[in-house]
Amino acid sequence: MTHTASIPSGLPMDRNAGPFAPPREITELRTARPVSPLLFPDGHRGWLITGYDAVRQVMSDTRFSSRQDIGIVHVPYETPGMPAATEPSPQTPGLFIAMDPPDHTRLRRLLTGAFTVKRMKELQQHIIDITERQLDEMARLTPPIDLVKEFALPVPSLVICELLGVPYADRAAFQVNTAQFLIKDQALEDKMAAYGAMTSYLAGLVVGKRAEPGEDILSDLARNEDLGIDELVGISFLLLLAGHETTANMLALGTFALLEHPEQLAELRENPDLMPGAVEELLRYLTVADIFYRYATEDLEVGGELIEQGSTVVVSLLAANRDPRRFDDADTFDIHRETGGRLAFGHGIHACLGMQLARIEMRAGFEGLLRRFPTLELAIPADRVRLRTDMNIYGVHELPVTWTESATHTVHIRSDGQ
Repeated sequence: MTHTASIPSGLPMDRNAGPFAPPREITELRTARPVSPLLFPDGHRGWLITGYDAVRQVMSDTRFSSRQDIGIVHVPYETPGMPAATEPSPQTPGLFIAMDPPDHTRLRRLLTGAFTVKRMKELQQHIIDITERQLDEMARLTPPIDLVKEFALPVPSLVICELLGVPYADRAAFQVNTAQFLIKDQALEDKMAAYGAMTSYLAGLVVGKRAEPGEDILSDLARNEDLGIDELVGISFLLLLAGHETTANMLALGTFALLEHPEQLAELRENPDLMPGAVEELLRYLTVADIFYRYATEDLEVGGELIEQGSTVVVSLLAANRDPRRFDDADTFDIHRETGGRLAFGHGIHACLGMQLARIEMRAGFEGLLRRFPTLELAIPADRVRLRTDMNIYGVHELPVTWTESATHTVHIRSDGQ
């Protein structure tokens, strides 16, 4: 097999093809060599997977392990203060995203009932009510405002806090600490301090729920005596972080993308029934949770390449979701796109547990925002919006927006259309 693409040294991260597209180097690599060697900063020769079919194969094959304790963890970018790993990292109790069956199966099964499609539909009107109240708060402000601070971050934070039983009054601390933890090149000491602060807080919370359980997901877990406190803390950390960070970034970056596509934005305002399809397209087009890691537990062939046992494999969901071999006009944002198979929520046994919750939050968020603020627009030039290229979950740090104050609509639409 002949390849013309050079082997990348470190993971390309600069969004040099625009705020919504993968780095140009990754797009070029997907065309030339969708399963490519990748040279890590510590000298490890691993792999970068960018093609749609290859990504699905890796994500669905548990021989590509999610564990971090069976081999050395190789990071594909420089991290200040982090020495080169010489031994595997210990497994974190409860952090089932970094586990394989049967441990992963045991813990995830405890949560499936809380996130079923039926349960999420039962919560839909309540999520709409939370969204509308936040829009009420936003409408009282004098523009311009930061949409991240005033809407995109509060809505999923309110929802996940209520579901888990985390006091919303504590949001400032956990939002700051999770943001610190997610900075790619954050010094190891600072990253671990943020993680320690989060887990200490959650340990106190779950101990209290075990003593006096309430009507929430963490209380239901705390009632299970087979789960230790360390496992409860790990599960809580994962649910709290994923439950607000991913949706918050989709709401902010998605609004940015819609404002940059005014014709399709106008269609959505005229026909809100298009919103479910638009949300699916935004998920594909943006894919804020992009980079995932796997460890090859044996020699495996992917896309005609032999991936040797012990290799760290980096998977790009965004590149896969932009693969023209799978999606026609893949780099075009099209709210009428009907193609299924999007990978924004992952694939295989680690597919996002909260995907239905996220969909409901995004539908309610975008629909309410467009209806209530018909003249919404960026308050700064698009090229001045600060992108989260430094974070493990992509988005924008801030999204300054403005509107004509007299042109706000306060009608509250129920999920049944009344």
